[in-house]
Amino acid sequence: MKNELLQAFYELIPEVKGQLFEEIASKRTRYLTVLLEEIFQEHNASAVLRSCDCFGIQELHVVESKNQYKVQRDIARGAGRWVDLFNYNEGPAPLLDAVSKLKSQGYKIAALTPDAELSIFDLPLDQPVALSFGTEWEGISDEIREIADYKVAIPMVGFTESFNVSVSVALTLQALRQRLIESGIDWELSKEDQTDIKLKWCQRYMRNGDVVRKELEKRLQSSNG
Repeated sequence: MKNELLQAFYELIPEVKGQLFEEIASKRTRYLTVLLEEIFQEHNASAVLRSCDCFGIQELHVVESKNQYKVQRDIARGAGRWVDLFNYNEGPAPLLDAVSKLKSQGYKIAALTPDAELSIFDLPLDQPVALSFGTEWEGISDEIREIADYKVAIPMVGFTESFNVSVSVALTLQALRQRLIESGIDWELSKEDQTDIKLKWCQRYMRNGDVVRKELEKRLQSSNG
């Protein structure tokens, strides 16, 4: 049913777009994900979202109990349509809610902090990893520092203490994605998962995509008896 639905969508969108969805979905991953903690500058929030898309990271988790996560369209360049965003802003402990959810899905938590002794190039990748980044000024919180499975740093050789948060995300994702590709680890999405994502992308690409999907599903159900 889902494959038939996807082909029905492809008949409604430009052929080149469908081909692009096929190519990009095959390179998407959930083996790595990003957890942002209270990021408040819109240009950084937007740049992180864009980096996640560019490096094939399908999910972005955002804790915003204090600062609302806002995206600037000109910087994000539409990345919000292609990356699944999860917000944690309710209850007494949104950060703990986010960490609990990620751990229940099998992730190890790696908190990025410049004072860590472990380099991103030595971070274990034998299990899925959620990369945690803190605020622009304060870095990671004491909470995440205590509960993280790893504390890791990006090697630096200059006087400045740390990179801008959006630069840190981009550098870390580039390094770890390359390590995954070279590792032989099964980091790709399953075929079924890829199909689900391509369907979401078709919906998000089309105007009134949700309505279109419901109509296509009705037609397929009728034709299949």
